[in-house]
Amino acid sequence: MSGTEPTRHPGRPWALPSTIAREFDPGGAGRRGRRTVRDWFADFSCFAAAVLLGMAGADAISANPHVSEDLADLDQVVGALACAAVWLRRRWPLGLAVAMVPVALVSDTGGGAAAVALFTLAVHRPFRYVAWVGAASIAMIPFAYWMRPDAEMPYGVSLAFGVLISLTVIGWGMFVRSRRELLLSLHDRALRAENEASLRAEQAQRLAREAIAREMHDVLAHRLTLLSVHAGALEFRPDAPRPEIVRAAGVIRESAHEALQDLRQVIGVLRGGDTDAPGRPQPTLAALDALVAECREAGMKVVLDSRVTDPDAVPAALGRTAYRIAQEALTNARKHAPGAEVTVTVTGAPGEGLTMTVRNPAPPGDVPKVPGSGQGLIGLAERASLAGGRLGHRALPGGGFHLEAWLPWAS
Repeated sequence: MSGTEPTRHPGRPWALPSTIAREFDPGGAGRRGRRTVRDWFADFSCFAAAVLLGMAGADAISANPHVSEDLADLDQVVGALACAAVWLRRRWPLGLAVAMVPVALVSDTGGGAAAVALFTLAVHRPFRYVAWVGAASIAMIPFAYWMRPDAEMPYGVSLAFGVLISLTVIGWGMFVRSRRELLLSLHDRALRAENEASLRAEQAQRLAREAIAREMHDVLAHRLTLLSVHAGALEFRPDAPRPEIVRAAGVIRESAHEALQDLRQVIGVLRGGDTDAPGRPQPTLAALDALVAECREAGMKVVLDSRVTDPDAVPAALGRTAYRIAQEALTNARKHAPGAEVTVTVTGAPGEGLTMTVRNPAPPGDVPKVPGSGQGLIGLAERASLAGGRLGHRALPGGGFHLEAWLPWAS
């Protein structure tokens, strides 16, 4: 994952760095890439092996009484050309291996180059090509020893030795190929694991950001709506009685203070990077009475009908979700239906689930324009879904609104 550009192999869905792909290129996709120091070393080693084996073959053919001097010279010339052709093994492994089949038939000096070509074919090409070319090479061995019998070994022994050498070269090449495939597979698994870990980290960060954003919306929207409503009342009614102005100013001051405290808590979590860091206590269902009282102090008409026997016994996560739903619903009612009486009903028991309904009729007068993002209900539905529940809402005839949520409550 440094800066190397990924290379795609034919028939393989993985992306591999080009430096790794050059080591094993079954489709020839990397044939135009520059050779590395390792490639030059491998090519020179193969050329040296072909020359050394060719020299041994040249000595044997020169000392063979069954071969004339002219044929021995021709054998060495063909072998020298075959050794030079070894440098083409990376570019045309199949063509070189096919060309070496007749060369090995007529030249003992070219036997080393033929073995290198067969080995390269086994490394860089699938088994079907290796099988055909290898079978042709082995089939030529009896004719080669019949045309040029060995001076020291019997025909049968020479034949068995030649076949054994060919099979060893093919097996060695296939072993190298399978080892490289294994290394590439392990490298691909490492890349996949690294990518998956990166994606999981990004997803965790995104979920954390969404949770913080949802919490900021739920907490701050309630406070800032109070500020907006009472500031708007002061703006449009500057001649209001002094007690009302004092009460509105007190609500504004208290809401601003609470909003500042909540904002400090969220910022502290963001700076510390620990969502479990201690801060202000999280609300539960038992805090619903305080929320309703706060709304009443702000001038709302709220009726709370809680039929839960023991709110303190409600699980913390369930109670917090229910509290946030009620808080957002009351905030929306305050913004869009000022002056209307809002009824909050909470029912439920362990094993049955917790049901909350928030209902309000149409507002009695004109509704002032209060800015909003429209994402509150979407966030509530997502919050309920994450808790394993569901949330629905609908407009009532005449301009009212009805919201209902159900949350699971384990027994």
